[in-house]
Amino acid sequence: MSAANARNDCPEILALSEEALKRAHRLLEAGKPVAIPTETVYGLAARADRDAAVAAIYEAKGRPSFNPLIVHVSDRVAAEGLALFDSRAAKLADRFWPGPLTLVLPRREEAALAAATTAGLPTVAIRCPAHPAARALLQLCAFPLAAPSANRSGAVSPTTAAHVADSLAGRIDLVVDGGATAGGIESTIVAVDADGWRMLRPGPITADDIGACLGEAMSEEAGKGIEAPGQLASHYAPGKPVRLHAGDAEPDEYLIGFGDIDGDTNLSETGDLYEAAARLYACLHMAAASDRPRVAVASVPETGVGAAINDRLRRAAA
Repeated sequence: MSAANARNDCPEILALSEEALKRAHRLLEAGKPVAIPTETVYGLAARADRDAAVAAIYEAKGRPSFNPLIVHVSDRVAAEGLALFDSRAAKLADRFWPGPLTLVLPRREEAALAAATTAGLPTVAIRCPAHPAARALLQLCAFPLAAPSANRSGAVSPTTAAHVADSLAGRIDLVVDGGATAGGIESTIVAVDADGWRMLRPGPITADDIGACLGEAMSEEAGKGIEAPGQLASHYAPGKPVRLHAGDAEPDEYLIGFGDIDGDTNLSETGDLYEAAARLYACLHMAAASDRPRVAVASVPETGVGAAINDRLRRAAA
């Protein structure tokens, strides 16, 4: 039993196993949300076909009802039962699924999805996760899973089971512990429609990756309000003021370094952007737990996955 589990209001934390997945499946069938690991961050999963189950996600997170959820499916065939795929969407799914790419596509009228899953939008955000725990659970379920990050809305996303337990104590029953997540930041979200393709949220798969796959540049079409998760101006916040592009720390600041700029912790001492992405939320959690009232973060290059890191940091500082 973990230290987090010792608290009376904490969810049960079960190490990833066949029995843990069976218990998660039973809770999901009953309409209760369960926290599970994915290759990006821990997700708070519930069956996406029941209004009450999806409402339980919003209630546990304190999430605004206008903010849609990502639907997780086992494969492209399952996705095509919920969304309309054109040739570009099919190409992206074939290239990047299973993996950290979410596609925002027109929702099928007959799709068996609770209305709250898509926040009333005519589109659905959908992805096929790569993590073995998420994939095994989807194989057990005869329904798709809605699964935003397993934390209170707007707070730092969880990359360990302990992060989930601390954030959602008293709100959920079970966390399946698959260890620290490998990717560390949420999936890339791309909208594919008649106007082309648009990047709604940067992530591990870059705009260059998408452009190279499709052989076409990103559309200049303007956004259409909140179309997908992660688009709120203030998000991923550690509960303290955050100062970006810091070269050093003020006396009351916890410094998150990068590369040659050292600090109380470092995203990547070698300047590796993928390591920095994997460590981003863990470092923000450490900053939140420190006794210093403010957080400073060193500059991170905007290239490659650095664009996704900076997107999260700007929202954390907003």
